[in-house]
Amino acid sequence: MPSTDSPTASSSGFRLLAVHAHPDDESSKGSATMARYAAAGTAVMVATCTGGERGDVLNQAMSGDAHARRDLAGLRRIEMAGAVAALGVQQRWLGFVDSGLPEGDPLPDLPFGCFALQPLERAAAPLVKLVREFRPHVILSYDENGGYPHPDHIMAHRVTVEAYEAAGDPDRYPGTGEAWQVDKLYYDRAFNPERFRALHFALEEAGLQSPYAERIAQWLEADPEGHQPPVPTHATTTQIECSEFFANREQALLAHRTQIDPTGFFFAVTLDLQRKVWPWEDYSLISSRVGTSLPEDDFFAGIADAR
Repeated sequence: MPSTDSPTASSSGFRLLAVHAHPDDESSKGSATMARYAAAGTAVMVATCTGGERGDVLNQAMSGDAHARRDLAGLRRIEMAGAVAALGVQQRWLGFVDSGLPEGDPLPDLPFGCFALQPLERAAAPLVKLVREFRPHVILSYDENGGYPHPDHIMAHRVTVEAYEAAGDPDRYPGTGEAWQVDKLYYDRAFNPERFRALHFALEEAGLQSPYAERIAQWLEADPEGHQPPVPTHATTTQIECSEFFANREQALLAHRTQIDPTGFFFAVTLDLQRKVWPWEDYSLISSRVGTSLPEDDFFAGIADAR
């Protein structure tokens, strides 16, 4: 698989855009990669589609916090600022309203005016404008399922694909700036089954309790032929060695204190064990307008220069 070379000055001058649905998604998906590239001189921008207004307070220690009860959206902006500082990246709000995660049987309708109910061209226009302004060489986002099937994640996927395809066409989205063609599009694989499997068995070999046992069992149960892990929709093509920046990832996660439990899932495995067992973050190359060979260890492989 890809090498574990440290980032070099060759990343300087390139631009990377990561599109996420809510504040905190940028910290749980690809954040160490972004910190690595930012440290190597890449201009890294996070586009956050919604303000997370309809999110729940998931960290029980914050359940009685007055600021969270009074103004969760405002607090989440403060949290985002802390995460951005931990990663060393830029960030832009696209201005849409969180759709919430519908629950119940039958599922309730999504709230009027929310991000997931926007017509595609209306939802994509701010992102097309940002692409034409920031001029990224590479865009990262989610797969067709949104990474998991939250309506905002699925819409984030849709607007990302739309912006990737449309931003370079001067006849589309008039009034949003000069056309810019992005070189490569990747989907994030933050919940890569191979990674969880490797960490699970490493913990068991060390005589430690694995927090992934239930997840592994669900995969096995879902696959009657016993194949483990299940074949992904999009296989990993690209692994970015970023173990030096796993601590930045933890700092960014902890900045989202209403959403992230510091004793929870994301912190169940020590940084040292993660660095030893799985020192990468994983991606699928979905589209490339430049020549490249797989597997890759660099998003900018095949891009001749930082135009």
